Amino acid sequence: MGKKVQQSYNFNELMNLDQRVRTHLVNSIVGFRSVCLIGTINERKKTNLAIFNSIVHIGASPPLIGFFVRPDCVERHTLSNILETRYYTINHINESIFRQAHQTSARYSENVSEFEVTQINEEYKEDFLAPFVEDSHIQLGVEFKERIDIESNGTILLIGEIKQLYFQADCLCDDGFVDIEKAKSITCSGLDRYHSTKHISRLSYANIDTLPYDLTLKYNNVTNISS
Repeated sequence: MGKKVQQSYNFNELMNLDQRVRTHLVNSIVGFRSVCLIGTINERKKTNLAIFNSIVHIGASPPLIGFFVRPDCVERHTLSNILETRYYTINHINESIFRQAHQTSARYSENVSEFEVTQINEEYKEDFLAPFVEDSHIQLGVEFKERIDIESNGTILLIGEIKQLYFQADCLCDDGFVDIEKAKSITCSGLDRYHSTKHISRLSYANIDTLPYDLTLKYNNVTNISS
């Protein structure tokens, strides 16, 4: 088999690319990412729904989660709603709603609810202020805690604390691990390609004197080997 031809770019070459080409290149090269819908509501009770692929785990004690917002030089309804009300939801996307979820990235006006225009059903749980996505199999209710402005490019990191958490009971393992593949959550690469997943294995905690081994998943009195 012949040697594969490798493509390369240095910083200057990247910056000289067409903007859309550079955007797709840099967004896709970082690899697979979580993709979720963030639901918000403003003080006038108008709902908003937007797709984000920049959600990151911050910590477990307390349970903190973050996501990045692009520079607010144009209207960012998700950002403004969160700063107004302090509450929002994060909802995993599955194959049944990914096309509608993608459509939420269109630039609708503040007076248009993406829930309505994309026909994604909203729901409210236990008096939580912000709307959840009814057809999402994993839903998080989050309270805004901190804003970090990133000087390098003007993006904003919003950090929130998980206040409510909902998912299918049969996806919970004995040790607290949630099988998001069993919940049918999907992932994405770049800005517009969506993927289903196939797990390889869940491995044991890494120690210097032993090699990792495959863990057995135990949930709902059913045992499944992870490999």
